[in-house]
Amino acid sequence: MRGKPAPKRTITPDPKYGSTLVAKFTNTLMRKGKKSTALRVVYAAFDEVEKKTKQQALEVFDEAVKNVMPLLEVRGRRIGGANYQIPFPVRGDRRYALAFRWILTSVRGKKGRPTALKLADELVAAANKEGDAVKKRNDVHKMAEANRAFAHFARFSR
Repeated sequence: MRGKPAPKRTITPDPKYGSTLVAKFTNTLMRKGKKSTALRVVYAAFDEVEKKTKQQALEVFDEAVKNVMPLLEVRGRRIGGANYQIPFPVRGDRRYALAFRWILTSVRGKKGRPTALKLADELVAAANKEGDAVKKRNDVHKMAEANRAFAHFARFSR
């Protein structure tokens, strides 16, 4: 590895809820630098979540992200001419990044409705341990479990 690792940037909390987690999620949702549009979508989705669940939107969001965050993932590694899928634990920041990515991928995969409504549905489903993002997490965990026999290769890598 050449040079120094990139410095960690501090993210300013979002204006309405004062949460850095919501701000990070908004940044992940944002396309082409349109942050105000992304904020509008997130806040509209949170309003919809509050209507549907009669709970605080921030609590539902935290629960949804917690239910989607993976504990393990598999990485490919070439050993002795064969490729193995080796299970690794997922670091803290990457867990959030994967959770956000999976939620937004499932939202963008659905067609025909405004993004705010699709996001609200996915957040409510994820908070109830349902939905596409939770299914993706379970699939990744199953893959890691299936390849547990190769976990002894993990200590020799990265």
